[in-house]
Amino acid sequence: MSEASIDLPLNSNVQRETDLPRASGLRHEVEGFVYREAYLQDRHEYDAWEALWTEDGVYWIPANGDETDPEREMSIIYDNRSRIALRIRQLHTGRRLAQEPRSNLVRVISNIEVVDQGAGFDQGAGVDQGAGVIEGASAIQNAGEIQVRANAIIFESTARRDTIWGTRYEYVLRRIDGALRMARKKVMLVNNAKALPTLAFLI
Repeated sequence: MSEASIDLPLNSNVQRETDLPRASGLRHEVEGFVYREAYLQDRHEYDAWEALWTEDGVYWIPANGDETDPEREMSIIYDNRSRIALRIRQLHTGRRLAQEPRSNLVRVISNIEVVDQGAGFDQGAGVDQGAGVIEGASAIQNAGEIQVRANAIIFESTARRDTIWGTRYEYVLRRIDGALRMARKKVMLVNNAKALPTLAFLI
């Protein structure tokens, strides 16, 4: 008896063997990007970190929960691309007293997961970009975007205290000129509903 062939439907979620090397290569590339970003943050290499962003990047750290609306509720940080650049310029001045001297930082990244390729970012609100508004996930579900999740434990040591920060990251990465760049980064502090110490470094 001959074996019957099985034709997978075009929209099948079953991963073909020929897709495995490509998926493995993408995962390796994504992990390298996330680790590289962590290294730059810990070393306070601000310009190199800023270069990881796309021109329409959004950097969001919610307060008082993870599913808030940053257009209507307070955020710890809610930066569009121009505000990211301004934040870096302020760090370069040396006049941010909370970072003089700079925090000693080390972070452990874990649970890096490529959630989807081609999906948008569950942001839930628009971000004012000057010339227009990015209307949440629906406006950024562009081909080539990669949705990524990761966890991080960050140890910060200053002259005043030592602090441990626990976070969950959500990224949307986009390939620009052959290299991955951040289009979105959402940082969810696990204790963001409580009073927090000053957060004056790149998290």
